[in-house]
Amino acid sequence: MSCASNAIQNAEDDHMNKLSRKIKLLVFISAVLIVELFFLISFAGAVVKFRYITSLYRDDAGSAFQQPEGVACNNESALIVADTGNGRLLRFTFEEGSVRTGTVEIKVDQQSYPIKLEMNSKGEIFTFDRKHRRITRLSPGGQFKGYFDLTGLPSPTSYVIRSFTLDMNDTVYVLDILSQRVLVLSPEGKYIRQIQCPENYGFFSDVAVDFKGTLFIVDSVKGVVYSAANSAASFTPFAESLKEYVRFPASLATDRRGRIYLVDRNGGSILILGQDGSFLGRQSGLGWKEGRLNYPSQVCINNKGEVFVADTRNNRVQVFEMVE
Repeated sequence: MSCASNAIQNAEDDHMNKLSRKIKLLVFISAVLIVELFFLISFAGAVVKFRYITSLYRDDAGSAFQQPEGVACNNESALIVADTGNGRLLRFTFEEGSVRTGTVEIKVDQQSYPIKLEMNSKGEIFTFDRKHRRITRLSPGGQFKGYFDLTGLPSPTSYVIRSFTLDMNDTVYVLDILSQRVLVLSPEGKYIRQIQCPENYGFFSDVAVDFKGTLFIVDSVKGVVYSAANSAASFTPFAESLKEYVRFPASLATDRRGRIYLVDRNGGSILILGQDGSFLGRQSGLGWKEGRLNYPSQVCINNKGEVFVADTRNNRVQVFEMVE
């Protein structure tokens, strides 16, 4: 009887041990799932989404856009569109989710194929003309003020401009694809310093700067974004290859929070990255319906969270608002 009792006790102990291990395993799995759920919720909260507002197709006179490639905006309701195919700029006033009447056409002899726009703190308009490969400077009203010439460059003094951007202090950053560098210039065009682009590159397409003065460049072929902190001597990888998300990232923009907006020209979408390079969302997609994009070129974001996209092959500018 004693042997039988011991056998029963051993069996019960063995059963309890197995049950205990199962309970511990379930507790562990539950804890892992809770942690994963926490991170998923946190990540979901960080995702930025676009909500479609409206589209612009023409000026007040009814003249339609033709292949618009550039767009610039400020925090005072000004919106400038580079109506590239028509060789002109159009100035709109965008307030309360719609365009006000009174479109201003800007057309100057020194500019025939504008593809990128920026506005400085004074409201002056800077345009890059693809045909002439020069940056043009216009008054807020659209009068030609001269070319933005680069002076005082160290060797090599020759350059080929691919793109440019301005910071809050009106410092100008020019992407030179001849010598693979970013040139830092005063508002008058005087050389300050340069930052050499990384080696083993594919093709650098654009340059952007955030509110802290951090520079960003994008390698469209390899799908890599590089950054250089203010006064840094070189670029370092900011976000490793994003090829799983984009096909040909060709343009960059930043907002007041330091987020980076990467325009995927061939994929018809906009990728959003956090200040640490984290993925915050992929907006829109290839198409012609409202809210979809076809060969987007430039994007700008104002402090109201309104996003303006030059939707080039759809011959329009689309307006979104950010929803977080």
